[in-house]
Amino acid sequence: MTQISPEMLDRLGLSRQQQKPEEGEMDRLGQSDFLKLMTTQLENQDPMEPMENGEFIGQMAQFSTVTGIEELSKSFEQLAQSMGQNQTLQAASLVGKDVLVPVEFGELGPDGMVNGAVDLEQSTEELQVDVYSPNGERIRRMNLGAAGSGLQEFSWDGMRDDGTFAPPGVYEFKATARSGTESEAVDTFLDARVDSVAVDEDSGLALTVQGLGEISFSDVRRIGG
Repeated sequence: MTQISPEMLDRLGLSRQQQKPEEGEMDRLGQSDFLKLMTTQLENQDPMEPMENGEFIGQMAQFSTVTGIEELSKSFEQLAQSMGQNQTLQAASLVGKDVLVPVEFGELGPDGMVNGAVDLEQSTEELQVDVYSPNGERIRRMNLGAAGSGLQEFSWDGMRDDGTFAPPGVYEFKATARSGTESEAVDTFLDARVDSVAVDEDSGLALTVQGLGEISFSDVRRIGG
């Protein structure tokens, strides 16, 4: 690359003394300074050894690349700020809503109802959901029959197999898919009410749901009304 002499910098008003940045500024040439230097190089090049096209294009490409990276970084920074603001607004609107989250424990409230779903990777001949009391006793078995792949909804009305109602509290739900002589445990999802939300720069959006504690927003499968 053609070297820029101190004399040339002085002619352009870009001497080292004049280039000295003020406090807080970066010590680098701007776009207009670069173009001035390139023009002066062309005007003052040795006619016997002119700058080759490849060298000139290389200098321009180098500057364009650096400028493009800086502009791209600024654009990403603005996009990140905008996404963070939108996420905060979204988080505030979730308080008081029901969300479907991947948990096995659900709270039976005074209304006596727990809603949930089972996620099936493939269809099954028989789908069962068992409910267990806090002491580990199975108190209800719900036979949902044959089911296809995807989310299969279910609801528990708080009633035991013996026809009596269970008291409010936290209960465990386990689902089993049966096909022929084979059975397989499958993931359960339960509806839970969002009490509060928090936005963390590292972990993102976190939800505190009623009776279950903190849940990552990325785990939410559905937002209810």
